[in-house]
Amino acid sequence: MQFGTLEFEPAQGRSELLAEATATALAGNHSGPDSVLVAAIDPGLADTEAFCAQYEIAPEAGANCVIVEARRGERTWYAGCLVLGSDKVDVNSAVRKHLGAKKASFAAVDTATALTGMEYGGINPIGLPADWPVLVDTAVAASDHLVIGSGIRGSKLLVAGAFLAALPNAVVLPIARG
Repeated sequence: MQFGTLEFEPAQGRSELLAEATATALAGNHSGPDSVLVAAIDPGLADTEAFCAQYEIAPEAGANCVIVEARRGERTWYAGCLVLGSDKVDVNSAVRKHLGAKKASFAAVDTATALTGMEYGGINPIGLPADWPVLVDTAVAASDHLVIGSGIRGSKLLVAGAFLAALPNAVVLPIARG
């Protein structure tokens, strides 16, 4: 399937284009082989702005997954937050309140990559640790086709918002601010 200038193919069987955690999660996916598609990209163009310009994909046709670190007292925990590429995550209000945290902030890059096993610029919700909530913005869940990270900088996935909303631990709620 062509999306923008990229040609996507079924991700199952293309583990070289996926982070190990993503490939493992997809191996247990029973949604059908065409529910998650993958395309190789230039790893230097993995960040949203450069990617969209090079591959002719609008920012709102993609979704970014950011890792949030939540804290209350001595307890620290993490969540994946998924918003359209044209939006920002409302960490200090919507996300913090939903997680029941006193403080919430973006996780440090080295923390996010170490805990997810994914590369910065490729983090996605497929294969995040099983005990993490995955907060999916309502606009993401309503999208027919979205480009997201694959866990590595050298490829992207194409998925439906409904697929993301159905991930284990996914909660759909308004977490974006434009």
